[in-house]
Amino acid sequence: MVRRFTEGDRVRLDIPDETDPDHDRLHGATGTITSITEDDAADYSGDSRDNYRFAVELDTGASVTVRWRDLRPI
Repeated sequence: MVRRFTEGDRVRLDIPDETDPDHDRLHGATGTITSITEDDAADYSGDSRDNYRFAVELDTGASVTVRWRDLRPI
């Protein structure tokens, strides 16, 4: 599986579901991917892309970890 994003990429967080608890805090935030880790989430979701967790340092200085579906290129 090829990852769409790599360390150092600038990204925008996209959480369109307004009922998502992270929507107000993170939707539209921008930052840089600082690391990528792997886990076995695909065993539960059935989607191999879910095996990657992306650590993002936001432009605000905060750090978050998200899955591929929350990231967009800037």
